[in-house]
Amino acid sequence: MTTAVDDAERSGEEQRAPLRVAQIGTGNVGAHALRALITNPDYELTGVWVSSQSKAGTDAAALAGLDGSTGVTATTDLDAVLAAKPDCVVYTAMADNRLPEALEDYRRILAAGVNVVGSSAVFLQYPWQVLPPEMLAPLEEAAQAGNSSLFVGGIDPGFANDLLPLALAGTCQSIQQIRCMEIVDYATYDSATVMFDVMGFGKPLDEIPMLLQPGVLSLAWGSVVRQLAAGLGLTLDAVTETYVREPAPEDFDIASGHIGKGSAAALRFEVLGMVDGAPAVVLEHVTRLREDLCPDWPQPAQPGGSYRIEITGEPSYALDLCLSSRHGDHNHAGLVATAMRVVNAIPAVVAAAPGIRTTLDLPLVTGRGLYQGG
Repeated sequence: MTTAVDDAERSGEEQRAPLRVAQIGTGNVGAHALRALITNPDYELTGVWVSSQSKAGTDAAALAGLDGSTGVTATTDLDAVLAAKPDCVVYTAMADNRLPEALEDYRRILAAGVNVVGSSAVFLQYPWQVLPPEMLAPLEEAAQAGNSSLFVGGIDPGFANDLLPLALAGTCQSIQQIRCMEIVDYATYDSATVMFDVMGFGKPLDEIPMLLQPGVLSLAWGSVVRQLAAGLGLTLDAVTETYVREPAPEDFDIASGHIGKGSAAALRFEVLGMVDGAPAVVLEHVTRLREDLCPDWPQPAQPGGSYRIEITGEPSYALDLCLSSRHGDHNHAGLVATAMRVVNAIPAVVAAAPGIRTTLDLPLVTGRGLYQGG
């Protein structure tokens, strides 16, 4: 039986105007986000920002790999994107190698009264006790001044190591440790900047890349262990990090370029949230450039890679999350998942209270309206 209230609510849903959204960045993640903004009738694309002049003036559809035209062309002018007064911006621009610029972008967007969902910088997933207060304060102040909200997520950091482990923890009687793992072959991940400059693959083992400089792992993935600890009501005594790299046994090529014999070809690291001298919350990455490397390291649940959550407690859990796609491999699927984790959160973030929002704040994002049949 339906009531007049039910009918009115349904009518309101049917008549709700699309949210006006702009896209910032059209790279590996951004192209998938842009495609969703164009094809989902719940959104109206208002603008696209790109970092290169070669993309400027290109229609958004072409940047998303779609046929036809949207009438929205890309620009390198962030002020022009904000002048269109979107309700929300999807920020997927590279941040790992331009953190000050990315944080300033966020500050400007929030101060303009525009909500933001993003896939970078990853420490914004849960920045408290991770970022220095002087870096965080401008974002918080801008969000309050603009009455706007910011949510950063993805698949990792994000869904695979925040929502999933916390949901499992909610069925436990006691917990001794939560460990979240990414076990992935990165050979088909096509980003020379990330692979070589940030992660140091293909570099001499005595050359320390950006990611492995002291404190950087705890900055990048400290947000994961801090958020899990907050969800468990834990106060961490410290966040520590460890890593090991292994060399290539011979020359070979990956999507991003050449890996020389003896250069870095596998990386395993941990970021550990410590309580009373024991690791209570652990983020672990096992990254190979060939599946035959380091056979004694943890192996994925499917060829190519998977995510794993291990909870030691009562009861204990082991959950493997396997991504796939009809349009590419596990790395492609991970890029789509990262984009859609934030795009699908747009309505919740627009409705949220101003400030930096996290998975602990937002309602469950269910994929409402995404069903397309067989």
